[in-house]
Order: sequence, then structure tokens, then C-alpha cells
Amino acid sequence: MADQQALDEVVRFTAELIRIDTSNFGGGDCRERPAAEYAAERLAEAGLEPILLERTAGRTNVVARIEGTDPTADALLVHGHLDVVPAQAADWSVDPFSGEVRDGVVWGRGAVDMKNMDAMILAVVRAWAREGVRPRRDVVVAFTADEEASAEDGSGFLADHHPELFEGCTEGVSESGAFTFHDGTGRQLYPVAAGERGTAWLKLTARGRAGHGSKVNSENAVTRLAAAVTRIGEHRWPLRLTPTVSAALTELATLYGIEPDLHDVDLLLDKLGPAAKLVEATVRNSANPTMLNAGYKVNVIPGEAVAFVDGRYLYGTEDEFRATLDLLTGPDVDWEFHHREVALQAPLDSPTYARMRAAVEEFAPDGHVVPYCMSGGTDAKQFSRLGITGYGFAPLKLPEDLDYQALFHGVDERVPVEALHFGVQVLDRFLRTA
Repeated sequence: MADQQALDEVVRFTAELIRIDTSNFGGGDCRERPAAEYAAERLAEAGLEPILLERTAGRTNVVARIEGTDPTADALLVHGHLDVVPAQAADWSVDPFSGEVRDGVVWGRGAVDMKNMDAMILAVVRAWAREGVRPRRDVVVAFTADEEASAEDGSGFLADHHPELFEGCTEGVSESGAFTFHDGTGRQLYPVAAGERGTAWLKLTARGRAGHGSKVNSENAVTRLAAAVTRIGEHRWPLRLTPTVSAALTELATLYGIEPDLHDVDLLLDKLGPAAKLVEATVRNSANPTMLNAGYKVNVIPGEAVAFVDGRYLYGTEDEFRATLDLLTGPDVDWEFHHREVALQAPLDSPTYARMRAAVEEFAPDGHVVPYCMSGGTDAKQFSRLGITGYGFAPLKLPEDLDYQALFHGVDERVPVEALHFGVQVLDRFLRTA
């Protein structure tokens, strides 16, 4: 079990990493190197030999390997990203990069996404070094840049240009899983991610006839674009159940004593109450218009108008997603992928999933571990290029009044000290047995 020093260090490391501003504004505007050097120093102090790698100056990744006791066992990747989304200080109760620890809570950007998990990894690795512990299988630790944008300087770069560092890795664990979900009835659920929807960020371009704003124009690019955007925004995508989502619905229904009727999923979701939030975003594909750009003067009809759409598609449905976009955009609007990443599916009958479940249940005996699929994505997408199956497992025991999902990219992001202590203990237990 993780020692007291590990419990102290996970809090300190979380706060100190938050104080290193690694805001990722997109378009290459970020510098993770100070945080990467911080992580590398903590690993080196534990006797490891971390490697720092960059595709672009300042966009630094860290990789280290812990040798296991069984050389025939497949290796396990444990990864976390170092960058965070920006924060507007005026909106916050505290300085978002203060890393303030107050009333048993660590405050700041990255407290849950995901410098807390970075700190857990560091604390566990250092505890092992103090105790002389070696895991059964090789454990590869990676801290990445650029997850909050394209991952081109982070996990994408590592997967494409340094695959040798991940030799033998068949599975990986990272963010967004094994957190406490309170259902409002006293039950505590711990969803462990075994899948991700694919990322399909789209650029729509409508072209027409430029002209004077006072004239009749049946080829108005703005009108064409607006019509396409409206069709996309109002489209009701059909139900599509992946194995992970089907398992999640079945386990939740059984837990609540409800007939798990997957032929009427919308009715089943209604019966699940608050717990439906865990699956409702992943029973369908989605496409949400997010940005518009057209024109330069009110009395000039532009010849081109552009929109961006955040699309997400379930495992096995990319062809259907593409065909639907062709229909919704119509003949007057072209679309292309602005950024695309694959959908993921991980097995629920694997020994690794069973060990994650057992680790959570050891420290949260009243909790109920359930599978779920992430509506968004993580670095697991890029690492899947190397044949690595990804799970979401960043354990946190949270109080009922803290909305974990709302804290992601939200104002006043924070994490309780007790949640970090729980996370270190569960992660330590899992990795020792993995």
C-alpha cells in the first residue's frame, strides 16, 4: 500500500504542477517543457532514466520504463498529458495557476484534467523506489504534450517517431475513469472507460456569388452555409450501441433492478435517472456546430463562408457518419476533416479490466464499478496506432457536492486532498497486480 510520503507527495506534486502554466491555446501556442523537466526530475530521483523528446522546441514529452519481474509479460503504458486548457483568471475564485491548497482542496487549472493523475503516477513510482517494489510487467510511464489540441507534438509524435520506447506495450491506462459518480440515491458508481468516440472536427465551406448587399442573390454563400449548419445542428442521429455501451446499460439496469431492454434505449435511459448521464452521450453519433466565419462588411455578400463542427462518432460507424454529413451539407457546401482521430473499443473481459475493478472495490467497498465509453477522446487514440488498447483509469473518490464532469475545462477546477489519497492507493494497488 502507498506510504504516507506518497500521500503527501501526490498533493504537493499536483499543486506544483498546477503552478507551472502549460496553457494550450492551440496552433502550437503552448510550452510544456518546464512541466516535463519537473516530471523528469521526480522520476530521476526515483532512480529511473527518463527521456525528454520534442518535435517542436518547448513542446516536451517524457518517457521512462520500469522493468518488471516477468520478462515474458506484455508491458503496460501509464500516461498523462502535461498541457491544460486556458483559464480566464477574472472568472475564478482563486488564481487558476496558484495551486492553492485550502480547506482540504487543491485548486487550479489541471486539478482534474489532468495534473492530478500526473502527480499520482509520480508518487506511486517514487514509493516503489523507496520500497524496492517492481511490478510484474514492464510499466512504461509517459507524460505528453499537446493533448488539449491535435496531439501532433505529443502522443502522435511519440507513436509515429519513437515506437521503440513502447515496445511490448499492449495496454494503456490514462484519464477519465474510476471517479465517483453520485446518482442522487446514495449509490456511488465508479465508471471505468473501455472505449472512446472518434473525433471528427469538420470544416464546412460554402461558395457562392459575391455581390452588393442590396441586390437579389440566389447564390449567397452565407445562406447556403447557414442552411447546412442548421440541418446538422437539428439532425437526430440514430441509436448505435457499441459493446461497451451495451454492457454499461445492462450493468446499470441490473444494478437498479430494471429490465435491461436494449430495444428501447431512450425509455431505459429515462428509467436510469441521473445515472443516464454516464451513457446518454454515447448511444449516438453527434455533430455540433461551433464556429462561423463569413464576410467583411455588412453591405457586401461574400463569395465564401466557413463553419466548424465538432463531430464525434462511435466505434464502427465512421462510414455512416461520413455519408450522413454528405447528405446534411448538400450540394452547395463542401466539408473536410479539420482533425480526425479513430474511435476506440477495449475488451471488458480482460484481466486488466478485472484488476482495475478489484483495485477500486478494495478501497471503495460500497462502490459499484461499471464500464462506460468516453464521449470525447484522449491520447489513447494516438497510442492505439502502436496496437495499445486504452482504458480510462484515473481513480478519484469524490464528495457528492463536487461535479467531476463540470470541472473538466470549467471554472474553479479543483480536487479534494482525500480524492488524491484515494487515487494513489488505488493506482498503486492496480499497478502492483497488473
